Amino acid sequence: IFPNGDDLEPNEEGLKFYDSLIDELIKNGIEPVITINHFDTPLELTKKYGGWKNRKLIEFYTRYCEVLFNRYKGKVKYWMTFNEINMILHIPSFGGGLVFEESENREQCMYQGAHYQLVASALATKIGHEIDPENMIGCMLAAGTVYPNTCHPNDILIAQAANRENYFFIDVQSKGEYPRYSERLFEEMGIKLDITDEDRKVLKENTVDYIGFSYYSSRLKSADPEVMKNIKPGNAFKTLGNPYLKESEWGWTIDPVGLRVTMNDLYDRYGKPLFIVENGLGAVDKVEADGSINDDYRIEYLKLHIEQMKEGIKDGVELIGYTPWGCIDLVSAGTGQMSKRYGFIYVDKDDNGVGTLERSRKKSFYWYKDVIAANGENL
Repeated sequence: IFPNGDDLEPNEEGLKFYDSLIDELIKNGIEPVITINHFDTPLELTKKYGGWKNRKLIEFYTRYCEVLFNRYKGKVKYWMTFNEINMILHIPSFGGGLVFEESENREQCMYQGAHYQLVASALATKIGHEIDPENMIGCMLAAGTVYPNTCHPNDILIAQAANRENYFFIDVQSKGEYPRYSERLFEEMGIKLDITDEDRKVLKENTVDYIGFSYYSSRLKSADPEVMKNIKPGNAFKTLGNPYLKESEWGWTIDPVGLRVTMNDLYDRYGKPLFIVENGLGAVDKVEADGSINDDYRIEYLKLHIEQMKEGIKDGVELIGYTPWGCIDLVSAGTGQMSKRYGFIYVDKDDNGVGTLERSRKKSFYWYKDVIAANGENL
C-alpha cells in the first residue's frame, strides 16, 4: 500500500487487492481482523532511515494507518497495531527493520525503536478511534509464560525478569506509561531514550482496547549458568527442556495448561479483553496414496489448547476471539521451511520451492469446521 514506506500517496492497486479480500471475507460471514504491521516494515525505510531507530517512521506509519482506517471504515472493526511487538528485542530485523553497526549499542537501538513503535501504536489508536468510534484497536504480544526451573528464589527472580521483558511493551500500551521496573533496566543497560513530553501524553491518552497475543508454548529459565548450558535453540525464544512436557518435531514445548496460565497472567495484569490470534503446531504432514492427510497430532494439539482456553474463560478471563495459526500452509518465518506446516489446508510446495501450489484439505480442516460451527462446544 505504501511500497517504499515514505510515499506521500498510497498505491491504489494495493488498496484494491485488500478491497477485494475484505469484501470476500464479509460476503462469506468472516469477520476481518487486520494487523497493520506484521514484520513487514518496507526495506527502503531501513536503507534510507535505519528502520524504527528513526523517529520519522512514526509519521510514515500514521499516514498509512489513516489511509487504512478511512478506506475500511464500517468494514473492519478489529485492528492490531504491530504484530508481536516484543519481538523487536529477539529478531530486530523482522520486528523493526533494524540493522546494526558494529559500534552501536544494540540494546539502545532496539529499545529506542520499540519506543517509536509504542508512540506510533498510540497515535494509530487515537486516529482509529477518531475516524470510527466503533473501532477496536489492540496490541499484539508474542506470549508464553516463563517458568522458573526450580523453586529457588533466584530462579523465581530470573523468570520474573524474563516475563517483565515481554510485558514491558504491553504495560506501556495498556497502562499508558513506562513501568517503574524499566528505570533500573535502562540504567543498567546504559540506555537513554529519546522521549518527549508529547510522547508521554500520547501514550497516556491512547491505550489499547484489547490485548492480542500469540501462544505456542511456555518457556523455562534458570539462574544457574551451568543449568543454562543445556538451553535449547528453539525459535526466537531459547528455553530449557521441561521434563514434564512433550515437544514438537522442532523442539517446541507443548504446554496446553500454559495457555491458561498465560491467559490468567495477562488478564490479572491488564483487566482488558484478550484475543488469542495465533496458536498452532508446526509439523511434517504426509500425503497418503488416496490424497488424504491424517494430521491427528494437530487436532490433538488444538483440542487440548481450546479445552484450556475454555478453562481460562471459566476462571473469569474475558476472551473475545481465537484464531489459530494458520489456515493455509505457508513458509515458516522461524526456519524458512515449507515442511514445517501449520495449516488446515495443505499446499503442494516443498522446501526448495518446488510444487504445483495445489491445495487440499487435511483431516484437521473438517474437524475445525465443526469446532467453528459449534463455537468450541464440539471438540
